[in-house]
Amino acid sequence: MANIVVLGTQWGDEGKGKIIDLIAPAFDVVARFQGGHNAGHTVYVNGKKLVLHLIPSGILRPGKLCIIGNGVVVNPQAFLDEISELEGFGVEIDENIVISSKAHLILPYHSAAENISEKARGPKKIGTTSRGIGPSYQDKAGRLGIRAGDLLDLTILKEKIGQNVKEKNIYLDYYGEESFDPEKVFDKYAAFAPRIKKYIKDVSLILDDNIKQGKSVLFEGAQGTLLDVDHGTYPFVTSSNSTVGGVCTGLGIGPDKIDAVWGVSKAYTTRVGGGPFPTEIGDDTGRLLLERGNEFGATTGRPRRCGWLDAVAVAYSCRINGISNVILTKPDVLDSLEEIQVCVEYKYKGERLRSFPAESWVLEKVEPQYKKVCGWKEPVQGIRDYRGLPQAFKDYMKFIEDLIQAKISIISTGMERRDSILIEEDLKHLIDLEKIRTEL
Repeated sequence: MANIVVLGTQWGDEGKGKIIDLIAPAFDVVARFQGGHNAGHTVYVNGKKLVLHLIPSGILRPGKLCIIGNGVVVNPQAFLDEISELEGFGVEIDENIVISSKAHLILPYHSAAENISEKARGPKKIGTTSRGIGPSYQDKAGRLGIRAGDLLDLTILKEKIGQNVKEKNIYLDYYGEESFDPEKVFDKYAAFAPRIKKYIKDVSLILDDNIKQGKSVLFEGAQGTLLDVDHGTYPFVTSSNSTVGGVCTGLGIGPDKIDAVWGVSKAYTTRVGGGPFPTEIGDDTGRLLLERGNEFGATTGRPRRCGWLDAVAVAYSCRINGISNVILTKPDVLDSLEEIQVCVEYKYKGERLRSFPAESWVLEKVEPQYKKVCGWKEPVQGIRDYRGLPQAFKDYMKFIEDLIQAKISIISTGMERRDSILIEEDLKHLIDLEKIRTEL
């Protein structure tokens, strides 16, 4: 069957974790290609909630090989903690997790540097999680990074840590922050080595072997398109490529290995941290979305900013990623509304914009143009058959499809795996739907 990319079309938090977990039975391998442990994928299994940060959501499905690519930055302690949590959840961890030897590591001085950077920005801070993700990518680009493969040679590891700590301490001292002892940092990371080295392998080669054997791969994105370091609302973005190009660079595969790209979109929009957000709602409806949608960060617990669905942004995401099919999540949050607004275009200085603007300072000043659609005023939560959906909801779907130029092929109608509608005619040529249904 096909190799498929699943990524977010908004500012993250679209519900990718549930979708990856839902469709993973139809794949042999699930591979994460970017981001760090600032991303949280929430999955509910039989009423129990589990939040994954680094390990692909496919780990909850027996027999799936889960890959952490070189495009991911890895905090070794966070990785080991996540394994312990999974084992406590009853998940078997054996030879089914792999970390790329080229994946860069997050070290203690990265978090310290990020805290300084955020404080220096004052009111224009990014709103990062301060977990060291961005500074780790900075070191990667600056050719100073320490990679997972360096844990396999402690002499090399010690030399690199010593060199980096010496340089970072100059920066920390300048801002009056506590410096690091290179020996202590080395001892801590050397202790990780025997626990992690069995997971460190050549991910590009493993993927190539699996694909040549006819096995199918599900490529898992973190964050969302609008947080991509190149194509998002820069500088209010993450530090990696969360768009489809990140699959090739973040896993070491060619674009010919990708058969389709699917995008995940909420039926409304949310955003965490700073940055422009044209459709943000500051009234009671915004609070309703926050509370009914339980819009609190899976990793940080921070409340998310909430707003109407921005079809301009989602259409932009579909265009730059080549998205053919969209998964719509959380429409049940809108069940009680008489009317629902959808942003259909932007105006800037009185002129209509043709597309989502690249400049965040333009996006801050656009005037979203809305169209109102009728709400369905009845619960869709838990509906598992397209025929059971209210006609007003189907009309809403068609309206969105026309705006974003992509088909809505999966609808999530609740938190559990079984609360999902798969539209067979859109999907059957790409994945084995029976494998998914058998596991529901």
